[in-house]
Amino acid sequence: MAGILDLLNSDMGRQLVSGMSNQLGQDQSKTANALTSALPLILGAMNKNASSESGAAGLLSALSSKHDGGIFDQIGDIFGNSSKAEEVMQDGDGILGHIFGDKKENVANAIGQSTGLDMGSAAKMLKMAAPFIMGYLGKQTRQNNVSNPSDISSLLGGMMNQHDAKEQSIIEKFLDSDGDGSIVDDVASIGMKFLGGMFK
Repeated sequence: MAGILDLLNSDMGRQLVSGMSNQLGQDQSKTANALTSALPLILGAMNKNASSESGAAGLLSALSSKHDGGIFDQIGDIFGNSSKAEEVMQDGDGILGHIFGDKKENVANAIGQSTGLDMGSAAKMLKMAAPFIMGYLGKQTRQNNVSNPSDISSLLGGMMNQHDAKEQSIIEKFLDSDGDGSIVDDVASIGMKFLGGMFK
């Protein structure tokens, strides 16, 4: 089973990084670093939401209808058309609000501080990334023949288990905390661990 960060190793991932870096006005290395930090956090939040029966059913419904992976066939059109890019970001903003709730801005702030992106760029990156993560998850759902809500958590867990236990604990700590502690260093360590200089 493919892990979430395997997306960045693929041709689709390289297209995504290139298009997103142009939208953000950032170099590809910095954009890839930010995505490497953000993807596990977003997926981890989805996994947490899918731990309930209703959350799993809602996620599977969204993957079966709107987020079937077709977005990856439109990467060039999306990043080459400002109105399409805005539609994707609006969709992403809704996804982030659903999975992170009132912690959405804290996530953007942590990603920004850990990767050197300004707050505005980090927030924009997260909004653009969320629909692509849903699309990637939709592809994995079809490839693994997931059609029952009870199986979606197993799929998400498998994608998370490609990485270490510390990463999962960071996600849990961040989502469950009262916001008293800083996760900036932890988020940075995720990015540095998995980027591996691929986009240098």
